[in-house]
Amino acid sequence: MRETYLQLMKNILLNKIYGQVEIRPVIGANPVNRLVAKAVKSAGLLLVKEIHVGPNGRDVGLDWPATAHTMIGMKRLDNVQFCIEDVIVKGVPGDVIETGVWRGGATILMRAVLKAWGVTDRKVWVADSFEGLPAPDEEKYPADRGDRFHTFEQLKVSLEQVQANFRSYDLLDDQVKFLKGWFSETLPHAPIERLAVMRLDGDMYESTMDALVSLYPKLSVGGYVIIDDYEAVPACKQAVHDYRAKHGIEDEIITIDPQSSYWRRSA
Repeated sequence: MRETYLQLMKNILLNKIYGQVEIRPVIGANPVNRLVAKAVKSAGLLLVKEIHVGPNGRDVGLDWPATAHTMIGMKRLDNVQFCIEDVIVKGVPGDVIETGVWRGGATILMRAVLKAWGVTDRKVWVADSFEGLPAPDEEKYPADRGDRFHTFEQLKVSLEQVQANFRSYDLLDDQVKFLKGWFSETLPHAPIERLAVMRLDGDMYESTMDALVSLYPKLSVGGYVIIDDYEAVPACKQAVHDYRAKHGIEDEIITIDPQSSYWRRSA
C-alpha cells in the first residue's frame, strides 16, 4: 500500500491523471503575446492556448504545466522518493529541504514519503522567496549575467498558495516548516541542525551557491544533494563545480534525467 500511495501521489502532483492536453495562459518572452494577454486581461478575460504534452514530457519535466503542482517530471520525483527512503532505511540522520519550490510539489512528496514510512522525527523545510527569482547581481556573480528568470511571472507562487497545496493533500502539519525570503538572508540563520537530503532548485549561480554554502556543512555523511538544474542552466552547474572544487568534493555526480543530477555525500 505504501508504494501504491506514493505512486498515486506522484501521478497527481504531475497531473498525469487527466490526460496529456492542457489549457494554459499565453505567457513568455514574446512581447506581442504579453501585450495581447495584457489587453485581454483588462477586459476580464484570459488569453489561453491548448498544449499537447508528449507521452514522455511529464516523465522528464519538459514543460511548465498550467495546473500541476510540480514541473520536475516523474524521474526527478522518483529520485526524491529514492533518496528519502534510502536515508530512512540506512538511518542517515537529518531533515529534508528543497530550496526553490514553485508550487510545492517536490516538498509535498517529501512529506508524503515521511508519512508513508511513519517517520515523525524529521522535518520538511520549504525554502523560497515566494515572490519569484531575484534579479541577477551581475557584478558579484558574472555567471548570472543576462539571466531573465526574475521576469517570469509564472514562477511567482505565494506562500499562501503553496500552503494551500499542501493542505489539499492533508499534508500541512508541524513537520512542514517554511523559510520565506531570499536564500542569502534566510538560509544562513535557518534553525536546521542536520540534513539528510537537500534538493536545490534555484536555477541561478547565486541561488545555488547560497544554498550550498549554508546547507552542505549540515548534510550528514550518507545524505544526498540533488541539483535540479545541473544540466539545464550553465550558471547552476558552474556554481556546483566551484563549490565542489573549493571543498575537495569528489563524490560521483549521477544523472537523473537530461536536466538534473545528484550525489551522495561520502565524507
